[in-house]
Amino acid sequence: MRCSRGGARGAAKSSQSVLKGSSIAGFPKRARLLRSQDFRRVYDRGSRFSSSLFAAFCVREAQPCGSRIGLTVPRALGPAVVRNRIKRRFREAVGFALDQLSPQWSIVINPRSKALNASFPELRSEVERLFRRCNGS
Repeated sequence: MRCSRGGARGAAKSSQSVLKGSSIAGFPKRARLLRSQDFRRVYDRGSRFSSSLFAAFCVREAQPCGSRIGLTVPRALGPAVVRNRIKRRFREAVGFALDQLSPQWSIVINPRSKALNASFPELRSEVERLFRRCNGS
């Protein structure tokens, strides 16, 4: 596996000010799960964490580039516009808390319908709670 050191780690930007094709500040592409086999491995080997806003599967494994996080939003939550909005909000919340997570984790987050109407601080605190739980185990 190859690690790139690109990505914005500087000052936090809102998602509106990030250029199209750029990474969200604090959540670079190297920190994302992108391949289906990686998702499958986390589902098969990981332990489940439930929250009112999402379900998450977490597995501890050696990561040369640090923790990696993936998002899967089911079609039942709405059309593509709604699902993409949920993903953007979760990416932003993860970006704020990513430095709090130990580097050996792979996590898949599955948002629930309640995440559509949750405030951003509530979403962010639930992601931070997930990361604290992973670090504690």
